[in-house]
Formats: sequence, C-alpha cells, structure tokens
Amino acid sequence: QVQVAESGGGLVQAGGSLRLSCTASGLTFYNYNVGWFRQSPGKEREAVACITGSGTFTYYTDSVKGRFTISRDNPKNTLLLQMNSLKPEDTALYYCTVDPDLLLASKSCSSSSRAYRGQGTQVTVSS
Repeated sequence: QVQVAESGGGLVQAGGSLRLSCTASGLTFYNYNVGWFRQSPGKEREAVACITGSGTFTYYTDSVKGRFTISRDNPKNTLLLQMNSLKPEDTALYYCTVDPDLLLASKSCSSSSRAYRGQGTQVTVSS
C-alpha cells in the first residue's frame, strides 16, 4: 500500500523560509518523477516544482524560480522543497505528488489520475 506524508508547513512572515518534506512508502521511489503542487481557495491546483527520478531534471513554475529549490533523497524515499523569500501569494495547501505518469518538461509539469498524494501541508505567509 502506497503512503505519502507531507510535513514542514506553518505560518511565516513574508521574506521568511520554510522547508517542506515528503516521505513515500510502498513503492520504488527512484522510479517515479515527483513534484510539489499547491492549491489555495478558489484556485486550481498548480505544479510548483517537479523533479525526475534521478534528480537530473527539474521544473519550477515561474513565480517561484530563484526562491524555491526542489531536491530528493532516493535512499530515504524523501522529497524536499526549500522555500525562501516567501510571499503572501505563496499561501496554499502544498501536496507532495508521486505519480507514475507525471509529465515533466521545461515549461510544464502535470500529474495524472494515478497520482498518489498525502493530506497536504498548509503554508501561510503573512504580510
């Protein structure tokens, strides 16, 4: 049984930093492209950052480039997202997504109906 669990969210002032962590079990983690997606009330879920199984290739949505860094530790089945210089518009529920059909390209990252996600971790940035 696949399980995905996120942690590390919280309340932070604008300009602050948070580090999100995700642990996946019940699968061969390095075989999966994975990513962080976020959703805020009234908005569609969007891909924030994605990374290939080997960690060689990454994608970032334009609004977080230069501020967020995605990384993975395959032996520990862990996905990380270092978020610096946070802005109020980064406020959202962040989901770790492990998806056998995750499509990752230079300008996009999209998940499929086969994606595994956790409950999400809330990030709130105050102005």
